[in-house]
Amino acid sequence: MIEYVISPEPQVSLAVIGERRRFPVRRIFCVGRNYAAHAREMGQDPDREPPFFFTKPASSIVPEGVDIPYPPQTAEFHFEAELVIAIGQEAIACSVAHARDCIYGVAIGNDLTRRDLQSKAKDKGQPWDWGKGFDHSAVCGPIHPVATVADLSRGRIELQLNGQVKQEGDLADLIWSVDEVISIISQSMALRPGDLIYTGTPAGVGPMQVGDVVQISIDGLGAIEHTIVAPDARFQSTNEGSGTISIS
Repeated sequence: MIEYVISPEPQVSLAVIGERRRFPVRRIFCVGRNYAAHAREMGQDPDREPPFFFTKPASSIVPEGVDIPYPPQTAEFHFEAELVIAIGQEAIACSVAHARDCIYGVAIGNDLTRRDLQSKAKDKGQPWDWGKGFDHSAVCGPIHPVATVADLSRGRIELQLNGQVKQEGDLADLIWSVDEVISIISQSMALRPGDLIYTGTPAGVGPMQVGDVVQISIDGLGAIEHTIVAPDARFQSTNEGSGTISIS
């Protein structure tokens, strides 16, 4: 029996529709600017250039329905509604034609972003980790086994903030399809069971405040909802987006 010098964290997992067993989360990949309209609102060219990716730690997962504390060191806490792919079989140098065989299921997600910290990192050519990979930054609803989902190539995706539609689009508008994204990632590193892929967000991203209620729906997957609550009082940040570290 292996002994550890500190107690290991519990395995992060997600509920599966129609299953008592849960889906263990291994890694989280995110596709940047995978809808043309969102690329334009971010000031980028939406042409079909090779996609780029960033990651979030598995510990950033927030199951559907769990309240989300407003994060420290930001004044621009943004929502990004996304389709999430859950990998069920290993994919190494997988072809587009065989990518679908690697999918266990799909879910509704919200790629939460500290936009001001992300923008500063972009301006300086730095990694996006502080803007994207922070605590509670990867909302994910229950996983729907892929066999129960009619179509991954089309379907309305919508985000409402306090009952008002802020994002709306269609999975058909993805610049790089689900199958293409899986294939492209697998050319660079092995995708393994437990990996999640956030496939990109439509136009309309915007800020959230304490008390806001976010609802995201995708055709065939229902809807998920979560509420933004007060910051964790243990953080002493002014939440002005300065990114300054205070040492007392």
